[in-house]
Amino acid sequence: MNVLVTGGAGYVGSVCAEELIRARHRVVVVDDLSTGHRNAVPEGACFVKVDIADRARLRWIIRRHSIDSVMHFAGATLVERSMTEPRYYFQNNVQKGLMFLETLLEQEVKNFIFSSTAAVYGEPVSTPITEDHPTMPINAYGESKLMLETILEWYHRAYGLNCVALRYFNAAGASERLGEDHRPETHLLPLLLEAASDSNKSFQIFGDDYPTPDGTCMRDFVHVRDIAQAHILALRALPKLGFRIYNVGHGRGYSIRDVVKAVEGTTSRELPIRVGQRRPGDPAVLVASPQKLCRELKWKPRYSGLPAIVRSAWAWRLRHPDGYRGRR
Repeated sequence: MNVLVTGGAGYVGSVCAEELIRARHRVVVVDDLSTGHRNAVPEGACFVKVDIADRARLRWIIRRHSIDSVMHFAGATLVERSMTEPRYYFQNNVQKGLMFLETLLEQEVKNFIFSSTAAVYGEPVSTPITEDHPTMPINAYGESKLMLETILEWYHRAYGLNCVALRYFNAAGASERLGEDHRPETHLLPLLLEAASDSNKSFQIFGDDYPTPDGTCMRDFVHVRDIAQAHILALRALPKLGFRIYNVGHGRGYSIRDVVKAVEGTTSRELPIRVGQRRPGDPAVLVASPQKLCRELKWKPRYSGLPAIVRSAWAWRLRHPDGYRGRR
């Protein structure tokens, strides 16, 4: 297929583009590089620096490359910032998303895979979380993703858009070539690896008074390559799926302190840990039930499991100590 990957210079988008190329699809990456890295775009992908709201240029790209399918990763993703600047999230994730969808429908591109999030669920009322769990976001990031999911379902009903929304939990780990490098870095595992790499840095746990076994938040970590495989399986099945929502998670929860111990074990270094106040918008527990994805698309996580995730991320960091800044 000819696949347009928005946000393909970012963490998950770049790995998905890499896996698409490995599966012999033709890939065009579009990214405005506001948070992504040009060096993260995998070899074999055509790259165009463009904002997804630039309808004229997107029309040209779609026609020039005969695009028939889209994987949509572009958007704002920082949960903490979404609590203080919700306008930015609704503009980037909803308003621009609508403009992008209008361009696709105009060009008769009707295969769409959406990078959604477990943040749509909010504070769980039961775990593990299934796709029919109530959606009650507690941050603007999750709310913006849920809004676009709702729009996509209506666009499927009214305009025949084939769409899969993948609600993944905590993406983590690295491929051999591609890993996490955010500016600023806010994700748990790379922050821990920074602390393991630099004796002048420490790691802060945001709250140790949650209703969990050790008082720290519990999260379901899924390897980024397994997330990419879920996207590819969904792409293959899109015409018969119509509209579907799937959780993408490993199905097991680890506490923040569990992850600290795993990093210490992998790196053979003791980490300096500080405990601070809770962050607004952080649910106590987020653990997926991925059974629907496993059953309907035959997805099976090959790389997930906390030790394997940490090893892959640490190996990438050792090869790229300066992240994408040190690459040519």
